[in-house]
Amino acid sequence: MMRRALGILVAACLMAATAALAIPVTPDPAKGSAADGIHVGWYRSTGFDAAVDQTWWATRNRCVPDYLGERLICGALGILARAAGRTFEAKMSDAGLPLPAGWELMTAKNASFIRSAHVETPLDLAAVLGFYRAALEQRGWTETDSAVIAPDRAEVAFTTSDGPATLRLLRQDNKTIVDLSLRKPWPVAAGIQPNQGQVKLMLGNETDDAADVTVDEQTISLAAHAGEKLIYSDDAASEKSDIPKIALPPGKHTITIMTESSATQSRELEVAANETWGLLVGPDGAPLPIGLY
Repeated sequence: MMRRALGILVAACLMAATAALAIPVTPDPAKGSAADGIHVGWYRSTGFDAAVDQTWWATRNRCVPDYLGERLICGALGILARAAGRTFEAKMSDAGLPLPAGWELMTAKNASFIRSAHVETPLDLAAVLGFYRAALEQRGWTETDSAVIAPDRAEVAFTTSDGPATLRLLRQDNKTIVDLSLRKPWPVAAGIQPNQGQVKLMLGNETDDAADVTVDEQTISLAAHAGEKLIYSDDAASEKSDIPKIALPPGKHTITIMTESSATQSRELEVAANETWGLLVGPDGAPLPIGLY
């Protein structure tokens, strides 16, 4: 009798626990975090004149649970993701590419002729500007007197032992967009340079899904993994490469990415004259801008 009663009690407890896990919950934005999931990619090759050519990208996404059980899972995943994020941030700092707290997306390039980073974070522009000024000063960068600061944008020039550098910040869709670029004094293959006064945009697909990328009103269809070799400087600079390329005027351009398995994503990409950019389709259809030149 006792054994039967114990069995009934255990079964009741399991049923109660299962029911509790299925209780709907209201997402709490204050407790949400951009660190509940992380995807990371890293590529290393030998580029021009045997120089090391490295590319990184990473995205972090917020877990928004609908049920108590999902909240518990999100919490556990968040702990792991935050640990992975801290490790990644430390590696980026060692590579001379500091990341502000709370970043949600980043790409970075370190090649013979450029070191660049693109970062997106919900932190306000003033906080991000302060972070980079302090972090870059610690690395021996010297700010010039030509900084242009406004509430929704900033541009700061630096001199470094490796060449001139520019930090460009833009406030967009409740995020601060960071573009950091250092051009090294190294010969550059003509194939990677844009026409004078223009911008070259190269398109690639990192995923296993086909994707449609629309730049302003021009749509280009990319098969799975088409153009993904834009991450390698040799391939990006090759005139014979099959990487799709678009010539753009400097300024803001609307980018929209559609894939079969992900929600459509759109955002603006602001580029300056004489720059070359790569745009990879990343996990969940995320646009991954990479400064190439």
